[in-house]
Amino acid sequence: MKRTTLSLSGAVAALAAIAGLATLQAPEGTAGTAAKAPARLPVQRSMALCPAPTSSDVGETAYTAFTPAGGTGAPAGRKAAADLLAAAGQTPGAAKNDAKGEQGAKGDKSGTEKKPDGKGAVAPGTPVLSAKEPGKPVTATTGRSDAPALIGTADGALAPGWTVQQSTVVSAGSGRGLHGLTCAAPGASFWFPGASTAKSRQDYIHLTNPDTAAAVVDLELYGKDGRIKAAAGEGVNLPPRSTVPVLLSTLTDAPADDVTLHVAARSGRVGAGLQAADEKLGGDWLPPSAEPSHDVVLPGIPADATSVRLVAFAPGADDADLKLRFAGPTGSITPAGHETLHVKSGMTASADLGDVAKGEAGSLLLTADGKSAPVVAGLRITRGKDDKQETAFIPGTPRVEGRGTAADNRPKGSTLALVAPGKEAARVKVTSSAGSEGGTPVSKTYTVKAGTTTTVEPPQPAGLKGTYAVTVEKVSGGPVHASRMLALPKDGVPMFTIQPLPDDRSTVAVPEAEQDLSMLNR
Repeated sequence: MKRTTLSLSGAVAALAAIAGLATLQAPEGTAGTAAKAPARLPVQRSMALCPAPTSSDVGETAYTAFTPAGGTGAPAGRKAAADLLAAAGQTPGAAKNDAKGEQGAKGDKSGTEKKPDGKGAVAPGTPVLSAKEPGKPVTATTGRSDAPALIGTADGALAPGWTVQQSTVVSAGSGRGLHGLTCAAPGASFWFPGASTAKSRQDYIHLTNPDTAAAVVDLELYGKDGRIKAAAGEGVNLPPRSTVPVLLSTLTDAPADDVTLHVAARSGRVGAGLQAADEKLGGDWLPPSAEPSHDVVLPGIPADATSVRLVAFAPGADDADLKLRFAGPTGSITPAGHETLHVKSGMTASADLGDVAKGEAGSLLLTADGKSAPVVAGLRITRGKDDKQETAFIPGTPRVEGRGTAADNRPKGSTLALVAPGKEAARVKVTSSAGSEGGTPVSKTYTVKAGTTTTVEPPQPAGLKGTYAVTVEKVSGGPVHASRMLALPKDGVPMFTIQPLPDDRSTVAVPEAEQDLSMLNR
């Protein structure tokens, strides 16, 4: 077979032509120069995936989208835009319209367009919410029992820190309560310690594929004795731009109160949200835990919690021995009778901590002992008594490196939990945005003492109308973790939901680069 040989000089000439301003000589004075640290620049695109909110005929859902003010403008030629569009697929167990026969989400005065009434399902790609500017929340609502999952993207100046909150009030029936969720970016791996396949629970994992190619996902369940056989959870196919809900109890014949679900994408990337509905204890969305770690922080246990249940899982090859501490407003203590928790490799462990809060709001800190394996963990929080109980979940939450945001806040309904788990105090700036229908932003700075949890109501924007967003920024000091509780009591039921506030990843490290073809002369 005849081959064509390209000389070195020919390769240099070709590369120089492509590079345009390329040079064959190293720039003067660059020998021995240390590399510069990468610059942090604002992201130019963000994505958020919201699962189908509810199949209940008595559910009302509010969507709130927000980008913090003060960011940079869109790069030249890049339009600033943020939209939530309907995905293909249906809510679990529901393919019908609600009593009102509405199509799409109902717009409000904050700039969301109203959708025409109709009896058909919401068509994929239908706009549900659009944002126009940073610094002001945009909202939309719907009462449909077949409201679709949403695929959202934000570009340009609306991308850095873009956050979407989905809040649903279910007035009656299984899962009655406030279901709140921060719509998450797609990924390839999600851990959900605290899921259940018990007969009293209906746990649906909602899988959303935002891309134009199909994705394949494995659903792995782990109980107290290890991996649970769930052949139906292997190789779940997700068509492009669609959502698929899966009822966890259909994956196994052995009901279990506490399991850990691992969502692992074989191909593509997905969004994953787990909705839990209990016959007696209400329901909520169970957020995914932070990545496996030796130290886990679970912030925001309310002072009036009547029951706190811890679920942990060790995904590695080694067991984990965890030390438990409760970080309250004045310091950290070891809960009596719950000093440690042993978690066997590949198995789910749980502990009922009762009323560990004892009238003081705080956070649970888990620390691996010695050479223990990393873990994922979550809490199930119960408030209320008898038939007026309600449930929410707190996952292991990563620290706020720069900034985190909770988009949907109501007057006198929001509470922030700020915890400094280490040996160093932290200073935190809390900013409440303008309201969706009017108001003036306001900021306040708090000092969180080492080993404590500071619980505060966010400062109220002056002249507030509508809902507002709360942004938490680390100013100085040691690590800080945060969560937000939204409480909307109704008919004697303490309806509430808790969202972790991880870092919003509004910036990305970009190393400095320049053209240098001198290596071709070596």
